[in-house]
Parts: sequence; C-alpha cells; structure tokens
Amino acid sequence: MSEPDTTEATRWPTAEVPDAVGTSGRPLSARGLRTRQNLLDAAEQVFGELGWHDASVVKITEAAGVSQGTFYLYFSSKQELFEELVRDLNRRVRQAMSQGAAEGGTRAERERGGFRGFFRFTAEHPALYRVIRQAEFVSPELLAEHYRRIADGYVDGLTAAMGAGEVTQADPEVLAYALMAVGEMVGMRWLLWSDNDEVPEAVFEEMFGFIARGLGITDEQEQT
Repeated sequence: MSEPDTTEATRWPTAEVPDAVGTSGRPLSARGLRTRQNLLDAAEQVFGELGWHDASVVKITEAAGVSQGTFYLYFSSKQELFEELVRDLNRRVRQAMSQGAAEGGTRAERERGGFRGFFRFTAEHPALYRVIRQAEFVSPELLAEHYRRIADGYVDGLTAAMGAGEVTQADPEVLAYALMAVGEMVGMRWLLWSDNDEVPEAVFEEMFGFIARGLGITDEQEQT
C-alpha cells in the first residue's frame, strides 16, 4: 500500500465562495456583490454590538448606508441575513486558517500557522464570537454546521498526518473538536475579554506546547 499524499490533504480547507443571487433569483452583478457584502459587513457590526433582538433591518441599512428597499433586493428578512452572515464568517475564518497553515511544511508548522490565522481573524472580527453564540438560539442547525465545516477539514488533515507519522494515532474527530475548543477559549480570554489586539506570544507558546503534547509532536518534529 502506498504512502498517503500529505502535501494537500494536511492543509486546512480553502473556503469556497458560492455564486450569490438576489431575492429575484438572478445572479448579482459586480456592483450587486459589493452592495451585498456591504450589508453583511454592516450586519456583522450591528449583530455584534446589539445582539439579535435589538438589531433591526433599519439599523443594518443605516449602518450600510442603503435604503430598506435596497436591503430587500438581497435578503428577504433579518433571519436570512443573519444566517448568511454566519456562513460568510465561517467561510472567511476558514480561509484565514487555511492561508496561515499553508505556509507550514510539517504538521507542527501548519498547526502554528492555522492558529495564528484564526487569532488574526478573530482579533479583526470580534463579532465572530458574539454572532456564533447568537446562532445557538436563532438558528441551532446553522451553529452545528459552522463547527462541522471547520471540523471536517481538520479531520482530513489530522488523518493524513497520522498516516504520515506526524501526530499520535487517535480519533481525529475528537482531536479536531478538542483543538477547536482550545483555540476558541484562548481567543475569548486574551482577545474578546482583553484589550489585546493579538494573543500574547507567551500565551500562544504555552497553548501550543499543550497542543503539541496532546498530538504527540516532539521537539525534534517542531524543529524539522
């Protein structure tokens, strides 16, 4: 049996960007795509600051600088906009993680790069935490989808790394969710609940040491 190909399989997933359409069902022009993204950016700000209940279409359109009539060309309701915002943030955070991890050659380097990419994104988008937590009540199925999409790519990468002898043999799904939990809680403590614009280096190294021990990554592997 041949050795597994670990070149692409161990990378974090690249976020796919779907073809967007308006409420009419027709594909959007370049200008329409910009307006739609403008509404998503405004929604990120408003939902992040006010929460689901206090956010409104009026407040979102005011933040976006467009009319309510324009809003309904792109989204049929506040609920639809919120759900698309969760998917948009999910795509972008996975892209940030993928780009960070792609710079590494070993699994240890990819883990470091992926976590740094995640922390950079969450520092720039603190509403990510608040919006995702609101999804627990607004759209529970979408909350599960958010974490599953991140975990699926992680499982593929860990499985390939196990086949290459880079990490310990274990259930890759359990490891994926455990690693996601570490990143999320460290980010909340040292980004969301602090005045930091990045996770302090000493904290990052302490966190990564814990991760390396859990994955069975040796000092020699880190230095390879």
